[in-house]
Amino acid sequence: MSEKKQKFYHAKWKYYKIKGNKIERTRKFCPRCGEGIFMAEHENRYSCGKCGYTEYK
Repeated sequence: MSEKKQKFYHAKWKYYKIKGNKIERTRKFCPRCGEGIFMAEHENRYSCGKCGYTEYK
């Protein structure tokens, strides 16, 4: 029998907050890749998983 592969997905809804009638983004966008690509937040830096761009805090 074949085993089912587990699907992985990114929960992008975690990167937004709703305040009243407006939507707030909780993460930064990558300046190289443009809007829609969020940067990962680490202790001392922000980094883009797509292009590797890094900003230090």
